[in-house]
Amino acid sequence: MSDKLILVSHSSTSATNTAAFACDEPLDDRGAQWAAEAAVSVPRAARVLSSPAVSCRQTAQALGLAAVVGPAPADWDLGRWRGRTLDEVATEEPDAVRAWLTDVTVAPHGGESLAELSSRVIHWLDSACCDGHTVAVTHAAVVRVVVLAVLDAPLSAFWRIDVAPLTATVVGGRPGRWRLVATASHLRVRR
Repeated sequence: MSDKLILVSHSSTSATNTAAFACDEPLDDRGAQWAAEAAVSVPRAARVLSSPAVSCRQTAQALGLAAVVGPAPADWDLGRWRGRTLDEVATEEPDAVRAWLTDVTVAPHGGESLAELSSRVIHWLDSACCDGHTVAVTHAAVVRVVVLAVLDAPLSAFWRIDVAPLTATVVGGRPGRWRLVATASHLRVRR
């Protein structure tokens, strides 16, 4: 039996609007409105999971989904860089940012390296036997790692994938045999 795992990136927050590293902030007014408007287009599923982050829980609620909180992967832990923009950090720590962007095993911010994030997300994906369709409301970084894992692409390609707020990315199959079905399917209507 082939399952579908539909990864929905949370709606917009102050961090997504300012290109800052997330700090478990809530949806902004626009993000809450977008998610509420998208409720009619969200796919229904046998299971709905949500990252524990406020933005993911609020997105799931606004989409009208009764999500189980916790089983979907949490966001990338960026340590002391949380709440700051890349430009701010690059001005203060240019060597640390350069190392972070070029070596998937380093975490100069004190959180997770990209390799550690990938390992955590892939472990979750490998255990995500769905028994039907599952929607997981999660984070752009998690979606990027899933796409790379499904395509068996190198982690260095992580920086070449953009995932907008309220994007649905669909993988089909089962653990160990996932395939990319669809991506960049915005749930919200563009104006």
